[in-house]
Amino acid sequence: MEWISKSNILIVGLGLLGGSYAKALKRLGYHVTALARRQETIDYAVAHGIIDEGSAEVDPALVGSADAVIFALYPGVFKDWIRDNQQLLRSGALLTDVTGVKRCIVYDIQAMLRPDVEFIAAHPMAGREVYGVENSDDRMFHDANYIVTPTDKNSEQAVEWCKSLGRILGFRRISVLSPEEHDKMIGFLSQLTHCIAVSLMTCSDNRHLVDYTGDSFRDLTRIARINDAMWSELFMLNRDDLLEQMDLFAAEFNELRNLLAEGDVEGMREKMRLSTKRRAYFDK
Repeated sequence: MEWISKSNILIVGLGLLGGSYAKALKRLGYHVTALARRQETIDYAVAHGIIDEGSAEVDPALVGSADAVIFALYPGVFKDWIRDNQQLLRSGALLTDVTGVKRCIVYDIQAMLRPDVEFIAAHPMAGREVYGVENSDDRMFHDANYIVTPTDKNSEQAVEWCKSLGRILGFRRISVLSPEEHDKMIGFLSQLTHCIAVSLMTCSDNRHLVDYTGDSFRDLTRIARINDAMWSELFMLNRDDLLEQMDLFAAEFNELRNLLAEGDVEGMREKMRLSTKRRAYFDK
């Protein structure tokens, strides 16, 4: 199944990620429509050429004409939408998403979904510390990673279609993980790092720190400007994996603290050499 055969694309949820998907697909010549909560969002997207048309209501015509639907919704809202509106989907439609957790979403949606519609989950590892369609920018996909998370209910054709979506959006690397592997990995790479950034920003209320800070603190806390509604939901949905990663980090941090307290310079230097070696894996 070639991506090119899926020409009518519906984006459900037109925020930063949904808007960025829409921009990329519209630029590539696909007919892009969208559903959003606010009419102002739709009006902005149409006026700026991000989508062809859209609605602030669940429009049966837009949903029914879509060959593929990309969901950019919070996890709970996503499941509610499928439960309440899947009868409007065209037979044979392919569905995918941008959701940051998988195990608690993918199986539930696949279990409730009609047999003539297929959901193949994905996670674009890209984002910015701003929100809304007005900040959408498909350039953030370039040189970023994209993860497809199939289950045994997915067809090989749908998996290949989802991977091809990542390629045409411009992602640098396309990977395939199970929902379980994804959530364990994301608990470390994304959710733990957000926890660390939040903790750094909440452990001191000295407002004059901004007058003295350097790039290291700004780099470490860039993601502390956080959408509390979305991230708290993601944390809770991946609680067990995130707690495991937090415990591992706390133990490692405490070990480094003990080396410092004991005056073990060589022990600290060994940690730093290992850190430098492992960080080199991430250099592009």
